[in-house]
Amino acid sequence: MPEAFLAVSLVGATFTLLAVAAPRRPAVLAFPLFIAGWVTGELALLHVAWQVVATVVFVALGALREPAGWAGLGVTALSWAALAVVARRQGTTAAVLTEAMGDALAGDRGRRVAEGAAVAAVVSRRQLLSPFRMHARAVERIPDLAYGEDRRHRLDLYRRRDGEGRRPVVLQIHGGAWVVGDKRQQGQPLLYHLAQRGWVGVAPNYRRSPRATFPDHLVDVKRALAWVRRHGPDYGADPGFVVVTGGSAGGHLAALVALTPDDPRYQPGFEAVDTAVQACVPMYGVYDFLDRHGVRGRDAMRPFLERFVMKCAPEECLGLWEAASPIDLVRPDAPPFFVVHGGHDTLAWVEDARFFVEALRAVSRNPVVYAELPHAQHAFDVMYSVRTAYVVDAIGRWLDGLRGVSRGPVDAAVDVDGVSPA
Repeated sequence: MPEAFLAVSLVGATFTLLAVAAPRRPAVLAFPLFIAGWVTGELALLHVAWQVVATVVFVALGALREPAGWAGLGVTALSWAALAVVARRQGTTAAVLTEAMGDALAGDRGRRVAEGAAVAAVVSRRQLLSPFRMHARAVERIPDLAYGEDRRHRLDLYRRRDGEGRRPVVLQIHGGAWVVGDKRQQGQPLLYHLAQRGWVGVAPNYRRSPRATFPDHLVDVKRALAWVRRHGPDYGADPGFVVVTGGSAGGHLAALVALTPDDPRYQPGFEAVDTAVQACVPMYGVYDFLDRHGVRGRDAMRPFLERFVMKCAPEECLGLWEAASPIDLVRPDAPPFFVVHGGHDTLAWVEDARFFVEALRAVSRNPVVYAELPHAQHAFDVMYSVRTAYVVDAIGRWLDGLRGVSRGPVDAAVDVDGVSPA
């Protein structure tokens, strides 16, 4: 029993170490290392909880009768201390977001946007205890509306049950490395949060690689946007104010949507539809397929993209690779951007986001907000956490500011199943 306790303690400590260190290499282990550190880092207190339960059980079974058991207890105590630090770090997110919004905005509209920029989100106990349970009584979800002929051309719509009039739209694009993923798997905290604030959320599926080849993914997302323009009013949506967002591959596609308005190359059969958006919120995205700044070096994504997504080498179709890279498409009339990225992202490296923001700020006439979240991993917003609560609140405040809507702190609270936020 002492040896078993030591082994379990070492496993728990390894998860904690991955959350703290967030190693990027070796590349072959990047995904499993990410999974272990991601869940542990975002749900640090739940990780402590299972370690406490395991410790109590092992001690009750006599694990401390030998030195190995005491060694296991020491390892566990160090793990708890590190996890406490990880949990406390999430609390710095509010200050980072507030500073990012305040520093990046200028001019009359910028001041209006910044008026409510002080992030003060509240998350309920039930959300923290059930981080993957997405539901809110005030919000209804209308699933699987068809926006095209392909089996993947389906979208879910989120709106307040008691909403009236035309409401602004947020188009949420799921990630999954362009090859996996589903509309129900990402962006749920943001969709429910904005729906409760009076927005209409639209989450489409799109064709995925390797069946799909770029720009099929982008065409599908624009087709979903065209559906919003044509049919959104039937569901209470205002097609004149649409914001696009997404994470990972979805962040990449969101940026492309925002930077290619009305481009007929990506609107076959619906060229006349207005596909401009009023703002873009890409999160932990990929912005340079060609990795021209050498961010990833020998761990570049080129082999994967060349085989599964682009289906050609850059030497054969350089123009297509440039067209798939948002950093090549920055423009003076780009809509307002709010770029969010985690400093500990081990899948989409943060340096890529920094170069993209720098390039966009150099030419755009509209605000470009950049929030680099300390110690945040990739896909941090897939689950409810303190960090996620701060981020969705900041996005909601910023978007309402763009629309000239003033909201108080009470609107930041997300009420799940009628449970008052704690």
